[in-house]
Amino acid sequence: MSIELKNVTKQFGGVSAVHGVSFSVADGQLVALLGPSGCGKTTVLRMISGLEAPTAGDIFVRGKRINDVPVQQRNIGFVFQGYALFKSMSVADNIAFGLKIKQWSKPDRDARVAELMQLLGLRDLEKRFPHQLSGGQRQRVALARALAPKPDVLLLDEPFAAVDAKIRQELREMLVNLHHELNVTTIFVTHDQEEAMEVSNRIVIFDKGRLAQIGTPREVYEEPASEFVARFVGVMNVLDCEVRGGVARFGELEFPAHGVADGQRLRIGFRPYAVQVSHDLSAHRYRAVLRHTYFLGVLLRLELELPSGLLLRSRMTKEEYSRLNLAEGREVSLQIRQYRVLAREGEHLPPEVAVTHSLDHSPGEGI
Repeated sequence: MSIELKNVTKQFGGVSAVHGVSFSVADGQLVALLGPSGCGKTTVLRMISGLEAPTAGDIFVRGKRINDVPVQQRNIGFVFQGYALFKSMSVADNIAFGLKIKQWSKPDRDARVAELMQLLGLRDLEKRFPHQLSGGQRQRVALARALAPKPDVLLLDEPFAAVDAKIRQELREMLVNLHHELNVTTIFVTHDQEEAMEVSNRIVIFDKGRLAQIGTPREVYEEPASEFVARFVGVMNVLDCEVRGGVARFGELEFPAHGVADGQRLRIGFRPYAVQVSHDLSAHRYRAVLRHTYFLGVLLRLELELPSGLLLRSRMTKEEYSRLNLAEGREVSLQIRQYRVLAREGEHLPPEVAVTHSLDHSPGEGI
């Protein structure tokens, strides 16, 4: 493993910013640390870099424990959210700064700077100063400076937060291409779910200083380990159901109870894509009225109101919407094709329950 954290905790006074976190990053992976503000993800990044020391636990890079290794000796590149470029230095001098500290020869420095400027699309900007660059260009310079000494690990803290949406998309694509080109082990912090899903091989999700889930983008989206993950990554319909007669019920909706005793409650969650809608009222078990349609570009999000007043969210393509001749105010039928039982905070579900369950309703049938 390139990076490994074992039961790492960080306390500030009496407050635990990070508590008992363990995860590993393989050589060459691009991993996102994802979570809301204040969840501990940036603190984890700073402990890996050496800017903070763990209160407990161990951090390893390439098998070597680095808890007591000074920042300068860790061979880790760090890109800060605010760029942290030297205002009095040119682009070329900013990129070469770390190489001078490491006493590279001038020919080697010049060659490395030229290589990175070419790779990051900074040609002809070597004599400019940071104030003469756009936000996207400054971020590219910061990235080139971090990569210049050929670090074992690259760390990025909210790398695209300070630029507009168009530049942010360009920088995401650049980071993916750069990672494929250099294959450097990379960890980046973000609170942007779309960014984490698009860029990373794996996602480490934090909740209140604890590790909530680790998985590929598809795994954390389709198989959320808890209600927190389900709500934080993407959009999910979540129902607090009561079990009666061996069935979990919420209004007119019914789901298998998976052996849970009557009187207990189950948290049921399903993504909008799992809600199948038809203009044919006899096609599916449940009926609803299409109250609102939201345009999301390629997809449309539908807000459906059931007779009980429950609102569900579905989604479909524009083409399917037109083919079904849907319109706001129209009555439709629907079915829920699949769902998950979600764990509440601190709850652990049996493996046979914490999976994706499929439903196949025929019109008018119960479960």
